[in-house]
Amino acid sequence: MERRTIERGFSLAGAAATAALAALALAGCSGKQAGTRAHAAPAVKVTLAPVDSATLARPVLASGLLSGKEELPLSFKIGGVVARVDAEEGQVVRAGQRLALLEQAEIGALVDKARAAFDKSERDLARARALHADSVVTREMLENAQTGRDVAASDLRAAQFNARYASVVAPSDGVVLRRLAEPGATVAPGTPIVLFASSARGQVVRAGVPDRDVVRLGPGDPAVVRFGAWPDREWKGTVVTVGAAATPGVGTYDVEIRLDEPVRLAEGGAQASGLVADVTLRPVRAQAVRLVPIEALLEGDSDRAHVWLLDANGRPERRAVRVAYLDGDRAAISSGLEGVTSVVTGGAAYLTDGARAEVVAR
Repeated sequence: MERRTIERGFSLAGAAATAALAALALAGCSGKQAGTRAHAAPAVKVTLAPVDSATLARPVLASGLLSGKEELPLSFKIGGVVARVDAEEGQVVRAGQRLALLEQAEIGALVDKARAAFDKSERDLARARALHADSVVTREMLENAQTGRDVAASDLRAAQFNARYASVVAPSDGVVLRRLAEPGATVAPGTPIVLFASSARGQVVRAGVPDRDVVRLGPGDPAVVRFGAWPDREWKGTVVTVGAAATPGVGTYDVEIRLDEPVRLAEGGAQASGLVADVTLRPVRAQAVRLVPIEALLEGDSDRAHVWLLDANGRPERRAVRVAYLDGDRAAISSGLEGVTSVVTGGAAYLTDGARAEVVAR
């Protein structure tokens, strides 16, 4: 009897101990949950940027070379020995200024020969007329003398023309880009002597544009041109011509941009040529877009990306958008931001679904 009482006492004591441990465990869990609630994740501090609406055209970016609208090699019409070259590279010249000259001995002799032949033909014609009046020569002989005089006159004009083009002169005001021959050289007709850039029609940039972009361009579209030599300056221009056929072997179309003001190597100096240009073309045809800072874009993939915005209750909302193009430090959004007035910029990378946000600046 006593033994049963003792065993029963141990049993009750064990049950009490188990209940106490369970109560302690429950109290511990409740404490942890309370601690978790007390130490909830802090709000992410974010900044907002406004969403601007605009009607813009996606710019076309291209590279090209600066040159004069008219750049041409100047040469002698006839061959001969170069007597002198007065042009120097970079020299600014006036219309009609002589740039090079051939030796005149042979050329002058040909003119003298043609003039002597013409003078003789004139005398022969006068004699034939007098004799024909006296019925000494026939009508045919008179006509032959007339033809001989006409041929001699043509020969003289040709010799004088060749003599005139035995010197190279500037066809207009401009600059000498390159000197291609030296005195004493024997040159054939048409051999380039001087590469000349006329200033009469200004400067242009000729750029190559791929087919997907050239279809959006046309004469009159504005352009902005920059050169590596002056990274902080820009020149305004206008598209004047758009190529109708692709350049063989390259596949791009030539687009010519006329500059509004000249590009000079030095203040008041000669116009530059051959500089590499970065061109931004803005087609006239535009589309309605919404502009946001580039830093608002996350997870970009081709023309798709995501942005974060705050809903009416201030909770972060992840929104998919379609990017039309990038314009400087802004992104043009074609869809996804309808009715949205601001997006998250600073702190956007730290937001997650369910997170809390605290706006610190606008």
